[in-house]
Amino acid sequence: MKLKKLIGLMAVAGFALPGAAMATNGYFSSGYGMKANGMGGAATAMADDAFGGANNPASMVFAGDQLNLGVSLFSPKRSASRINSSFGGPDPGRNFSQDSDSNYFPVPEFGYNKMLNPNMSLGVTVYGNGGMNTDYAGAVIPANYCGAGAPASNALCGQGRLGVDLMQLIVAPTVAFKIAPNHSIGISPLIGYQTFKADGLQAFIPYSSSKGDVTNRGYDHAFGYGLRVGYMGKITPTITIGAAYATKMNMQKFDRYKGLFADQGGFDLPENYNLGIAFQATPELTLALDYQRINYSGVNSIANPGKNLLLGNALGASNGPGFGWQDVDVWKLGAAYQYNKQWTLRAGYNHGDNPIQASDVTFNIIAPGVVKDHATLGVTYLTNSGDELTVSYMHAFENSVSGPSLVMGGTETIKMYQNSIGIAYAWKM
Repeated sequence: MKLKKLIGLMAVAGFALPGAAMATNGYFSSGYGMKANGMGGAATAMADDAFGGANNPASMVFAGDQLNLGVSLFSPKRSASRINSSFGGPDPGRNFSQDSDSNYFPVPEFGYNKMLNPNMSLGVTVYGNGGMNTDYAGAVIPANYCGAGAPASNALCGQGRLGVDLMQLIVAPTVAFKIAPNHSIGISPLIGYQTFKADGLQAFIPYSSSKGDVTNRGYDHAFGYGLRVGYMGKITPTITIGAAYATKMNMQKFDRYKGLFADQGGFDLPENYNLGIAFQATPELTLALDYQRINYSGVNSIANPGKNLLLGNALGASNGPGFGWQDVDVWKLGAAYQYNKQWTLRAGYNHGDNPIQASDVTFNIIAPGVVKDHATLGVTYLTNSGDELTVSYMHAFENSVSGPSLVMGGTETIKMYQNSIGIAYAWKM
């Protein structure tokens, strides 16, 4: 009966919650779970909630019985510009400076954990893994500047609004076992779902291996699978360590965009792993440090450089142009201070590499995931019933990347900063 109830919760959560519209460390989120968000994302060696399926599956057996439900309002501010355009000679008509619209996105989260016995737990985490979104208005380049007789065009010489919308949702059923009183292992099969659409990329149609499947095809959908495994160990009464590894998630191809993404529409989720340590400095103060590695280089549609287009490789081919994203290292530092029985305060800092190089700015006008540094705050209130109300806030500081335009000459710049505020409630059972 317990298993049937858990499967029912998984089904409801998986179909009811959409994925995130934009994320921070590349296109991954800076943290999963409201408590982790308040600590810069540091959660690999923490067992405060039911988000082990996203952070470390082994933590769930130390988390106890609980149900977590929350939502964040995420606001990424993106902009792009081009100066000194020189396509076919000096041509300032192709210069532009523009902010993206669509700046507010709800990002839900759900976690459930049930102790089957003192040494085994079964649960599920449902979370938005991340995504990308841009939405630039059209007609920023005057008529005839993108070709004789061409109408007014968007920033990349296409027609209408320019942008993409990628959303990713993961359902992670999780089982965790204690292999010793203070040590555990866990496993989470990862069930993935993602949607994607692109608009305004008509100028790239002649360079595609499937010219009818580049842009303005509406939303396409894809399912896939992967696996996350983890370990957690309480080494001393004050020191806990954790480690987790997630395989590359093999996703169905976006058939409607097989002429845009490399590998005929491939868009797998990259392999990643994280290591963490938590230190109980005093009875009231806990410090946590995580290291995360995201291997974007393992997915051709993300990692292939844009200059492949100039080498004669067609969009959609295995060696076709992509976003040119590099692998990233992320460091997450957080602190939790129990002010009194009811109130716990949190703060954190998250620093990650920028995956986008100057040579790949052009393609990343539609995916400007350039932020590197994030500051976070959080607070949890323990109710009289023993449940918890948690609020967190994240600010990603503005960062920009400039580089030579791939096709229009001059210099292009992409820029972004972000804010997010969220609230979650945890029922302790």
